[in-house]
Amino acid sequence: MNVKVKKNATTFSYFVILLTFLHLVSCKSKSYFNFETKTSKLNIDNSIETKKTIDAFILPYKVSIDKDLDSILCFNKETLDKSIGKWETNIGSFMAKTTFEMSNPIFNKRTTKNIDFVLLNHGGIRSTIPKGNITKRTAFNVMPFENSIIVVGLRGIFVKDLAKYILKENKPHPMYGIKINAYKDSRTLKNVEINNIPIDEDKIYYIATSDYLANGGDNMIFFKEGIEKIDIDYKLRNLLIDYFEKVDSISVEIEKIVIEQ
Repeated sequence: MNVKVKKNATTFSYFVILLTFLHLVSCKSKSYFNFETKTSKLNIDNSIETKKTIDAFILPYKVSIDKDLDSILCFNKETLDKSIGKWETNIGSFMAKTTFEMSNPIFNKRTTKNIDFVLLNHGGIRSTIPKGNITKRTAFNVMPFENSIIVVGLRGIFVKDLAKYILKENKPHPMYGIKINAYKDSRTLKNVEINNIPIDEDKIYYIATSDYLANGGDNMIFFKEGIEKIDIDYKLRNLLIDYFEKVDSISVEIEKIVIEQ
């Protein structure tokens, strides 16, 4: 009797092992192989039928993108235009101050330091910000490029070169946090103040600017003297969109940057 039980137990064990093996084999993921590939040419021409086909293909994406770009984010109380103003413009004041407000918390969190002032370029502003409802499309019109914010550490002696460049250029480049005092008759630099404090030539000042300018664009070669450059991974266009989403309305106060005495 014992021999029969042992024999049955052994047989049952083999049966369990076989079932387990079959289960594992059946659960194994299937492998797929590509045995044949077919291709065909799609002729792109100027025919009406081709245009209709392309338009029909693009339409769903265009509708979705337009809906996103045209959603209202905030309201602008007055048209902001870079063509009105000698040393400062309302759009320049807006761009520079907004850059500081949105960038400084990021820079401070990463470095425990603060941005001292902002310098952008007049030519980089590609559109007005019209009075009325503001959308994402507004930000794309103003900043169509992929420029990002770079913070450059620059000694005070070279900040003076920056101020001399501004006077020589005679353009209302967007700036915030800096005052340039100049002799009116000769437009020669008198002194520079950062946050209302006279500049220290040996101190390191942290300037928020675009990656284009940080690399010497628009002949701003003084940035090449920077002791460090910190990319905060923040595009100027995204910065504008984030600001538009943050506020209910835009109100701009023009800050005096260049003071002729």
